[in-house]
Amino acid sequence: MDVLMPQLGETVAEGTVAAWHKQVGDTVEADEILLDIETDKVSMEIPAPGAGTLTKILVEAGATVDVGTVLGVVQLEGESAADSASAAASPAAAKPAAESAPPAAAAAAKSAPVAAVASPSPAAPKAAGRSEQMRLSPAVRRLAAEHEIELAQVAGSGRNGRITRRDVIEFLDSGQVSGQAAPSATVTSISRGAAPARPAPSIPPGGELVPFSRIRKLTAEHMVMSKATSPHVLQAVEVDFSGVDRVRKAMREAWKAQRGYSLTYLPFISYAVCQALREFPHANASVDGEALRVHGHVNLAIAIDLGPGGLVAPVIKSAEKLGVTQLAESIHDLAGRARDNKLKADDLSGGTYTLSNSGTFGTLITAPVINQPQVAILSTDGVRKKPVVIEHPDGDSIAIRPVGILAQSFDHRAIDGAYSAAFLDRIRKILEQTDWFREV
Repeated sequence: MDVLMPQLGETVAEGTVAAWHKQVGDTVEADEILLDIETDKVSMEIPAPGAGTLTKILVEAGATVDVGTVLGVVQLEGESAADSASAAASPAAAKPAAESAPPAAAAAAKSAPVAAVASPSPAAPKAAGRSEQMRLSPAVRRLAAEHEIELAQVAGSGRNGRITRRDVIEFLDSGQVSGQAAPSATVTSISRGAAPARPAPSIPPGGELVPFSRIRKLTAEHMVMSKATSPHVLQAVEVDFSGVDRVRKAMREAWKAQRGYSLTYLPFISYAVCQALREFPHANASVDGEALRVHGHVNLAIAIDLGPGGLVAPVIKSAEKLGVTQLAESIHDLAGRARDNKLKADDLSGGTYTLSNSGTFGTLITAPVINQPQVAILSTDGVRKKPVVIEHPDGDSIAIRPVGILAQSFDHRAIDGAYSAAFLDRIRKILEQTDWFREV
């Protein structure tokens, strides 16, 4: 059976083989980890499709190839060698997904080094005393090297005792690093997913040329492609979050005690967006040639900050069917698995509308770049207390209210300003007028 490069997101056309954990001739169990792959957005472990023997490695570690490319072949138990080799013998037939990839991505894949049977990749660094099969993901190796951790001291919670990024972070938080009495500020920031504090860099008087990393280059390409593809228009509305704040304050302690995390504004905004998209379905769509494909369900993509690891937008499928509590649980689950590198390919595919949440950093207004091929994306910015004019039949008054800005970038090919403005106004009214005590 062929092991394929999976589709790791709707706009991701290629991936890189980071490391093989098995060699040609090794036996494998069903769901045992065969290799790690990386894209500009995520790193992922690829399991064996079933029990059998790894008979071929077709793409060496370090090579970047199209989605759908055959990476290796596993001869399953009861399967003949001829059966397992048939698909790999025809590379063109083995890469149907690559046929629809953009020309630039296809050209990159053709130039990637592919061998008929690649030599086994060098063994990844491993903890002292661990099995040869306890290979480490690139994210774990980078984090361990950055903090000079001896991985023999770290207990692994992954499959077969494998060390995960979360294991390393928890080890750092425990203060067991040699010479460290308690968790440092840097460790705490990593565990929260924020960029670790770094000393001010020493830059030469004449300046310094810093080459783009592979991740930064791919991100740049995707952003430029989106801006070149869609005529972006930005619209924004101010929202009074008083009603949301009342239920958040009333439930804060009980929610945190019961679930272990805070009830933020994001689940309320997500709920309002999903309900508004029912009335404005053309914002929940994608451009398909010279037509607009309007989607039947709201598959809500949530941008998750990975700190130094970048950004990823996993998807809540059929989010319009969920209440505030279910959305909060789904967002928390996706964020945790994203930061632990435990997202699956399905988590990153099928998004129809995206939320970008910069508000935790206190931003005023953000003009987000559309997540192709979607037609709109909403930025949720910081909520601050502001003086607001309250209109009454007997006269106006001024009150202090928590106010935030919701800013939407939309594709002017798909919808017009009036449609987008009406959609934003509907989101605002849902947030300001809903009885949230009944919804949570």
